Amino acid sequence: MKVFETHSAEETTQLGRQLAQEIKPGAVVLLRGDLGAGKTTLIKGVAEGFQAASADDVTSPTFTLIHEYRGPEVSLYHIDLYRIDTQRELDTLALDDLMDAKSILLIEWGEKFERFVRERNAEIAIEHLGGDHRRISFSQEN
Repeated sequence: MKVFETHSAEETTQLGRQLAQEIKPGAVVLLRGDLGAGKTTLIKGVAEGFQAASADDVTSPTFTLIHEYRGPEVSLYHIDLYRIDTQRELDTLALDDLMDAKSILLIEWGEKFERFVRERNAEIAIEHLGGDHRRISFSQEN
């Protein structure tokens, strides 16, 4: 497990760019953190790291549930399951159709479903320490 601290949104985005180098195509990545912790801010950097979108183009999928960002080597799917409560609701999203060797699923609130806890390749946990200060933990399965 790697642990980082950031002190601004810009530092959190920059850390996302760094973590993009660690995440392998085909991965399922769980993002943990309270509302407003900075999950989307971190994903802005991940998207830039994969040349899939500029930070300004990355927004929270809280209401749309899934945002897709296509890069030259990989497609990123930023998924927010905050409003999904049942297996039936989850099934309507057809997330299995998005999983392949040239995609990465970045799932917020995925821990609500045991399946994603089991199937994850990596996990990013963000702890809001007050103001713009964050502690970000990154762990990856080998």
